[in-house]
Amino acid sequence: MEFLISLMPFLLIVVLMYFMMIRPQQKQAKKTQDMLNSLQKGNSVVTIGGLHGIIDEVNAEANTVVLDCEGIYLTFERRAIARVVQKGTSASAADLGTNESDTTDQQ
Repeated sequence: MEFLISLMPFLLIVVLMYFMMIRPQQKQAKKTQDMLNSLQKGNSVVTIGGLHGIIDEVNAEANTVVLDCEGIYLTFERRAIARVVQKGTSASAADLGTNESDTTDQQ
């Protein structure tokens, strides 16, 4: 009986570690994997390097995606996608913005 009582603090620490660290990490990994599995042509995405583009092709066998970045097509691994900005085929390059300044005359 004394042996069980002496193990209680250790067991309590293990249970707390599971609920405070391991479980949230598993939930986040599942959420990320679901997002990567749901990628489809037309989605507007951001890569882990900060590059914005629209998915032009998803290759499930090679685990890659081809992004259209204002007419330049780049191939990335799926895991390089950080987040989906806009879902669907309505995304266009205009939605992503440009590097051009707004040229309005102000007097």
